[in-house]
Parts: sequence; structure tokens; C-alpha cells
Amino acid sequence: MKQRVFGLDLVRAIAIVMVVLSHVAWVIPKHRETLLDILSVFGVLGVEIFFVLSGFLIGRIIFRIYTSDDFSFSSMLHFWIRRWLRTLPNYYLVLLINIGVAVYIGMALPEGLWKYAFFIQNFSSETPGFFMESWSLSIEEFTYVLGPLLLFLTLFIKTRIPKPNMFLAITLLIILLFIITKIVYNFNEAERTLINWNNSLKSVVIYRIDAVYYGVLAAYISIVKNKLWKKIKYPAFGLGLLLFLGLNGLMFLGGVNIENNPFVWNVLYLPINSVIMLLMFPLLSQINTAPAIISRPVTFISITSYAIYVLHYSVILHLLQYFIPAINLSEFDVIVYIVVYLSLTILASYVLYKFFEHPMTRLRDSSFIKKRFV
Repeated sequence: MKQRVFGLDLVRAIAIVMVVLSHVAWVIPKHRETLLDILSVFGVLGVEIFFVLSGFLIGRIIFRIYTSDDFSFSSMLHFWIRRWLRTLPNYYLVLLINIGVAVYIGMALPEGLWKYAFFIQNFSSETPGFFMESWSLSIEEFTYVLGPLLLFLTLFIKTRIPKPNMFLAITLLIILLFIITKIVYNFNEAERTLINWNNSLKSVVIYRIDAVYYGVLAAYISIVKNKLWKKIKYPAFGLGLLLFLGLNGLMFLGGVNIENNPFVWNVLYLPINSVIMLLMFPLLSQINTAPAIISRPVTFISITSYAIYVLHYSVILHLLQYFIPAINLSEFDVIVYIVVYLSLTILASYVLYKFFEHPMTRLRDSSFIKKRFV
């Protein structure tokens, strides 16, 4: 069994906790404006952390596959099969559950429901008001295809460029390309509100694939410049944490509003935020263990994070709100409601992980897959 890295489990656990807490805002009284603002920021940052972490993990895998002597379409296909057995079963099962929930509670299904089957529901426009959290999964799936495909195409280019350098070049090219799409968006989008930014830019595939590739860039540095990666872990973490808090405090609390600073929000903020996150990865990726009292709950949350992500909002919270509307609740009732919501989310996610996600993921190492794709 592959050795888990506690620091990366911690990152994943923090990210999913932030995302889930952001949706607790649905039951928080509207007069709690400061708390609601903080929770909304949690939602933004939690998913951005997921993107960078995902890029770091798959980047290390792709780098080793690409730089091996036997890199071919078959090895790339093997990578895709392994990723899809990890991501697709949960996604399609929960998509079906979402359809069932929508029909049960009387919510209209989107006209382009078929798009969800191909992860294009938010390819160039905002996600319909259905299975809303799926927007980030679409971005992830396209990143899994784009990078490896471009790397495979380099095999047909006659060049003496070493493979590690070509990997870096492709990574930077993808980042640059999707910064350019944000620049195009900025000059063509007239509506300057955070709601529109959240729906029409932050959550749309053609503007966001670079979010994952900052993590891929970190993966490259961690392998090719490993001594530097280890040497800078403490100062880089300290600097990254300060910049992370400073940037997001400035953006969300410091008056840098999108109405007067659209270029900052549309083009600069998300990429800079991702780069700052990278500064914390040299240390976090080298924290291998922790005391059991800490590592056990963190690891549990980490390994069930995908199940938590796809269930917590569109399924658990929607059903809970349908059966027990969170209207005119006392302060105590709100606390009880949140505890019940979190408990149901953890329980349902564990069941999904234990009896479906984990068995499906284990198929990656089955003799059937190995014989045909290795």
C-alpha cells in the first residue's frame, strides 16, 4: 500500500472542510453578515486549494510517465484509465442521485442535462442551477486530458529538447494560454460583480484549467529541483502563509472591489493566489507523519473528501432543507441543524466511499486493467 503523506492529507482535509463550511451559510441567519462573508471566502479558497493539490499529485505522476523511456499512447491511456476509475464512478452515481433528488423535490432539470455526462455543462458558460458543485470536476477532467495529450504530441516533434524541459514548456504554455483566456474575458465582459465573476469566470472550464497546472509546475520543481525544494521548505511556507492571508484579506476585506479593479479580479487574483499556495507545498509535502490523535481524523476526512464533495450540497443539504426548512430558527436550532447536517454528510460520505468509491478505485490494480493497459 502506498505510503500516505500526512501534510498532503492535511491540505485535502482543510480544503474540503472549507468547502463544506461555506455551504453552511445556507442556514446561517442573514444578519450574520461578517460570518457569511467569511464562509463565502472559504468556499472560493477551498476549491482553489483542491486544484493546486490535484495538480501537484497528478503532475508528479505524469512527469514520471512522460520522462520514462517507454512513454507511449498506451502509457498515457493507462494514466487516464486509472484517473477515470478514481473519478468517474462517484461522479456518475451522484449525478443519477441528483436527478432523483431533483425529481423528488420538484426541482426542474436543466435543458442541457446531457452535457453533464461529458463534463461540458460549464465548458464556456456558467453551470446550470443543478449539481452545482460539479463545475470543479469538469475543470479537473479536462486537465487530465489536455496535458498528457499535448505531451504525447511532442513525440512527433523532432527536437533535442530534454523531456523534463519539454514537460516544463508544455506546463507553462497551458498556464499562459488560460491566462490569455482570462484577459479576453476581462475585455469582453461588461458586468462587473462578484456574483458574475463567480459564475461566469471562476467556475468556467475555458478560463480555469491553469488553476490545476500551477500544481503541476510545483510537481516539476519538486522533482527536478529536489534539493532546492527541500532547502526552502520553512522560509517558503512562512512567506506563502503571510502572502496568502495578506492577499485574500486585501481582496475580500481591504476594499479591492471588482467594480473598480476588474483586471485584478478577472486576470490576476486567481493565478497569484495559486502561486502563493505553491510556496507552502515544499513543507507540506515533506510532513510524512503526525501523532495518531491528529493523523487519524485528518486521514479519514482526506480519504472521504471526494465523496463528501459530491454529496454534501446538492444531495444532503437540498434534502435536509426540503424535509426540515431552515426558516426562523433560533441560535440553538441553527447549531443543532448544522451538527445534524455535518453528521449526515460524514455518514453518507463514508458509506459511499466504503461500499462504492473504494471498490471501484481498487479496479485500477485488477488483472483485467493491467493486462490491457499496462
